[in-house]
Parts: sequence; C-alpha cells; structure tokens
Amino acid sequence: MTTSETKSLIRLRGRSIMALVLAPEVPLNDWLKALDAQMERSPNFFDARPVVVDLGSVPREQQGVAQFLQLLEQRGIRIIGTEGAHPAWDGIEAWGRPLPVSSKPGREIEAPDATHGKTAAPAGTPASGAEANTLLIDRPVRSGESIVFERGDITVLGSVASGAEVMAGGSVHIYGTLRGRAVAGLSGHPGARIFCSRLQAELLAIDGVYQTADGMPAKALGKPVHAWLDGEQMKISVLN
Repeated sequence: MTTSETKSLIRLRGRSIMALVLAPEVPLNDWLKALDAQMERSPNFFDARPVVVDLGSVPREQQGVAQFLQLLEQRGIRIIGTEGAHPAWDGIEAWGRPLPVSSKPGREIEAPDATHGKTAAPAGTPASGAEANTLLIDRPVRSGESIVFERGDITVLGSVASGAEVMAGGSVHIYGTLRGRAVAGLSGHPGARIFCSRLQAELLAIDGVYQTADGMPAKALGKPVHAWLDGEQMKISVLN
C-alpha cells in the first residue's frame, strides 16, 4: 500500500512598515525629560506608531537599559525592536533579537506642537475649523524635509523635491511635481489616495503597499496621476 504525502504551503506577503526611530543619548534621565517635554507639546504624536529604539549611542557600561525601555513603553511608545543593543545589558534579551542596523540614515521628522489642545504642524496650515482634517502646505517641500499629518489629508501647492517626504493619515494631493516620497493612509486607511500633477516619485505608498520608481508604469512618468489600492495591489492611472 502506498501513501501520498501532502505538503502544506504557507503564504508569504511583503509589506512596507513606516517606523519612527528614537535614538536616546546619555544621560538617559535627561533625555527622558526632553522626551516628556516633547510629548507634552505633541501628546498624540506617538499614537499607533511603531518605534525602533536605536541604542548605538548608549555606552556598553550603561546600567538599566532594559528598565529604560520599559519606561518608554509606559509612556505609550510602541517598541517593535532595537538597534545597537549590547548583549551584556541585563534583561535586554526580553526585547528580542536586535534588528540589523540600516545602511541608510533615517530622515528627521519634526513632531508637531499642540496649540490650545489642537495639533498643528509647523510646516503648513490646517484648514479652518476646530477639528480640521486637512493640512495645507503653500510652498514647495525641500529635499530632506519630512512632513507628517496623521489626522487627515495633506495638500501641497508646490512640488515635492527628491529626498523629501510627505506622509498623511488620509490622502495626499500635490499640485506640483512629485520627485520625493508620498505616503498616504499612514495609520491604516486603505481608501486613501495619492494625486500629483507630475509623477517623478522615488516612492508611493498607501496603507503599507508601496511602489518604487523602478516599478511605476513608464506611461505615467511625467504625467498627472492618481494612485489607489485595489485589494493588495496599487493602481496608478494617468489623469486626463
């Protein structure tokens, strides 16, 4: 009697995750005080955002690093991994195997300040109304800038330079040329969309699904386009 063996297969899917990187410096207590001050000015900045803690600047002889990470979690910071952690630190193994250090430095992101209990991004102007859900940027976004607005859409009246980044909880509207990166649906919004007047982008991303410049359709380059999600696939069409 012969028997046949059925092999089980698992499905693998790739997904891009946008994580913030915190890089604490010694003395850690002073750095925590500065973090608390920042969180007081911008109380919702870390909400639902994955965070990687870069410990590369913390000396090997530093004590209480694992307890320091616990203090970060107690502040509502969601740590998904660490970089540069030394195995000799007591209790560090509870935070998992350190992530490989990226070969590319992350871009700095300026946390918005809260004014009278309302969040306002310094790089632009929220639309009128107490609960405005659109951030208006009435100038070009320069190389190296990162503009983040998780409460809704971002509208840029100028262009977005190569090396610049615009990240919105809702949709992204760019009235000039998009040469940098546009990220829509940052906090989990698959219905978000990206519009631009001229596509020359380094990256487009919606709800974690992304396309780099190499994967964008040639017929869309240099044209006004509209990008959206169809299930797990990003679609890009030329606007008439």
